[in-house]
Amino acid sequence: MEHVFSKPLFLNYSEENFNNRAIDVFRFQVTHNPVYASFVKGLRKDPELVTHISDIPYMPVEFFKNHRIICGTDSPAKTFSSSGTTGMVQSKHEVLDLSVYEESFRKAFELFYGDVRDLVILALLPSYLERDGSSLIYMVEDLIQRTGNPKSGYFLYNHDELFQTLLKLRDAGSKVILIGVTYALLDFVEHYTLDFPDLIVMETGGMKGKRREMIREELHEQLCEGFGVDAIHSEYGMTELLSQAYSSGRGLFRCPPWMRINIRDINDPLSLLSAGATGGINVIDLGNVYSCSFIATQDLGRKYEDGSFEIIGRFDNSDIRGCNLLVQ
Repeated sequence: MEHVFSKPLFLNYSEENFNNRAIDVFRFQVTHNPVYASFVKGLRKDPELVTHISDIPYMPVEFFKNHRIICGTDSPAKTFSSSGTTGMVQSKHEVLDLSVYEESFRKAFELFYGDVRDLVILALLPSYLERDGSSLIYMVEDLIQRTGNPKSGYFLYNHDELFQTLLKLRDAGSKVILIGVTYALLDFVEHYTLDFPDLIVMETGGMKGKRREMIREELHEQLCEGFGVDAIHSEYGMTELLSQAYSSGRGLFRCPPWMRINIRDINDPLSLLSAGATGGINVIDLGNVYSCSFIATQDLGRKYEDGSFEIIGRFDNSDIRGCNLLVQ
């Protein structure tokens, strides 16, 4: 690797320390990432005058469709690609160091769900398994392996086997997380009903053109009834990032300490809004150090005083994709 960011990233930051580390990452990326450097220059922003996190420019996520967003010129260890319908231009995320991604998702998952070795992880992700380049599959596969439990694993369309597995795990008192793409979870509960209050059901979003879009309340009500749980968990991530936020219910997401959400004014994209206002979601992902850590997404959302946030929807002209697609 030509350029190495030597400082630790995955820490429990205070606000001051997060600001300082974000400035460090910004200076690293504006020096070594030519596309991001060109973007910052085009805004006539002098990197030397960027001394606070509020001054850092957020690069539009669409750049990943037509540019190599990477620090230096080394070949990537892995290239992840976004899902999409036929004819849609896919985003490509070239990852220089997979160990950074692994440390990010492993530590975040443990923060929210505890030691993975205490879990059984089941995955109902048919549309992701049926294509190459999914960062979600890379993460889930790693977590499944790290459980060390032979009962952990994938399910495609073998819903009866999944149902029987869930019944046995419930009766055994196992701690189980079922991670599923939204349409597949709905397909399952149309034919099977469980009473498994301790089951954690995590939907990754996205109907993949298989079903009509639903508001979150309607979707989660159906899933809660079908699985016999009180709340539906969710994951907020995307191909262009290396960190994920999680929701334990009611659509309220929280970030790991090395990730932040800000809300931008849709009429003035360089301006950030205060807590409670609705606008475009900007993400700071310090884990994305060898790509771009400051991304202006096409998601609409709202952030609250405690740092939690919710997804409201997407910009009308944006592509339908991936892990965070629910119409609110």
